[in-house]
Amino acid sequence: MRIHYRVDADVSEGHRGRFTLELDGVESPTLDLVLPAWVPGSYHLVNYVRGFRDMTARTTVGGTPLLVRRISSERWRLATTGVARVTVQYTVYGNQMVTEAFDLNQDHLFLNAALALPFVEGHLQDPVEVELHLPSDWRVVTELEEVTARPPTFRAANYDELVDSPIDAGHPLVLTIRPQGIPHRISICGEGGNYEAHRLEEDFAKIVDASIRLVGESPLTSYTFFVHLSDVPDGGLEHASSNSAVVLRNNFQPLERYQRLLALQSHEYFHLWNVKRIRPKSLGPFDYTHEVNTGLLWWMEGTTDYFSDLILRRAGLFSPSKYLEEAAKIAKGVLSAPGRHSLSLEELSRIAWVDLYQPFEETPNQSISYYDKGYLVSLCLDLEIRSRTGTAASLETVLQLLWTEYGRAGRGLEEDELQAVAERATGIDLGEFFDRYVRGTTEVDVDRFARMAGLTFGPRPKPADDDSPEPGYLGVRFEDAGGFVRLTHVLLDTPGHRGGLSPRDEIIALNGNKVGFSKFEKELEAYPPGTPVDVAVFRRGFLRHLALTTGKGPPQKYRFATVEPASDMARRVHEHWLGVPWDAPKPETERPKA
Repeated sequence: MRIHYRVDADVSEGHRGRFTLELDGVESPTLDLVLPAWVPGSYHLVNYVRGFRDMTARTTVGGTPLLVRRISSERWRLATTGVARVTVQYTVYGNQMVTEAFDLNQDHLFLNAALALPFVEGHLQDPVEVELHLPSDWRVVTELEEVTARPPTFRAANYDELVDSPIDAGHPLVLTIRPQGIPHRISICGEGGNYEAHRLEEDFAKIVDASIRLVGESPLTSYTFFVHLSDVPDGGLEHASSNSAVVLRNNFQPLERYQRLLALQSHEYFHLWNVKRIRPKSLGPFDYTHEVNTGLLWWMEGTTDYFSDLILRRAGLFSPSKYLEEAAKIAKGVLSAPGRHSLSLEELSRIAWVDLYQPFEETPNQSISYYDKGYLVSLCLDLEIRSRTGTAASLETVLQLLWTEYGRAGRGLEEDELQAVAERATGIDLGEFFDRYVRGTTEVDVDRFARMAGLTFGPRPKPADDDSPEPGYLGVRFEDAGGFVRLTHVLLDTPGHRGGLSPRDEIIALNGNKVGFSKFEKELEAYPPGTPVDVAVFRRGFLRHLALTTGKGPPQKYRFATVEPASDMARRVHEHWLGVPWDAPKPETERPKA
């Protein structure tokens, strides 16, 4: 069947685009048009269909009307009555610039096909075309194959490729770099931005080059970084030969903010191997109508996160100390999460649709992000492999074998294959590691693994000259409720939990003293650990008093530091991993007091 979409982006009509779907070669008495319920890479069901209106069908444009029945929220059934050609018309409203978007305004169109182009059931593998009718001065950027320039028309081999190839049009600034001879575009859309174009070109090229060197080869002939400048950050979404990132327009400076942006780009770029090509069998071809479950999301996302930071280190965009600082932040987040022992990484992966993407007040006590825990477990697995093989192998070796046997070959991974591939790649038995940290919920002893690289890991000591008081700790998270403190989470096994505090409680006084949102953390300094406190709260509109005793808060910062003695093997692992020689620890020195 010939499937041809037409998009009319008439900006005079506001944010509502007009769409036409032409089908030629219809052979069945009915056809179902279906809009996806989710987008690959974003594992939650979303009501994309809510902007759809005015669907009609005819034998041709202006021809005999055909019956269209909406049989569910995201499915329309056409009675084709034996005709071979069908024209469907409808409108879609789009006014939100996020990573998975249909956004149409006076100067911009961003189109992820899953949000506006329903597929024809039974024809997901048929080739499709998209024809664009836009203001004459707009430029189109996409990785789809161009068919004609006027009007801009593009072809995809099938619906999967169409969904995986966003279309951006308007007045972007397009920079082109050629790391390792492969053209990569950086398409910057949106007003303002404190970026330096030349620096972006240099640093994105370093990310590409370091990524290709880590894997060993690239499957690309071209790639596009879509960078959308906004006032609300939304992260990034990977595609087979592009990624879409929505970032704060002024996040390119200072350095710390810019490094976070580079980490996002490194993560999304590395997905072109890990997830888009090295993938579980369930992640392509896709079922766009239901949840797709796999126990390997921790590897697809957490391990990608681990490699993305390592790539920034290899590219020289993270110093060794910055790299270890970022790893320590991830470890701290995992080790301070009450729910870290509740579920294995495999189970966290399988319930992502109703857990990670639909958090609620109890989520921190019963779950943890498979991104963060997957990162930490990947780091420890990497050090284990490097140490046990005498640096003859690493997690990179595992990834390279996955690429050779699965990604390059177009094969999907079975759910239970990852450990076997890792053991073939490294030549060592990893059963105990996977049993403890992937299939099990054993606490990750980060310090033990850190010592394999001549490091120690633990809380960062308080500076000797820091005599600031230690505030009392309740173990709660809170938000501003009109100046009052409204609890959003009460963490398990903390003073607040033991004392009976509950999410949605509004704390109004401590020991009879009025408290407010703006100074709540500062006011806790008056109640150091071990202080009995009468906490006055409104709970569902009724005043209550709870007797608590403040506790000692968890460490605010952790660190990796070189440790003495370090074996020759640990020093070799250190250099192999971070690319710099191990350096003996320096003695702690006090800062001069003012």
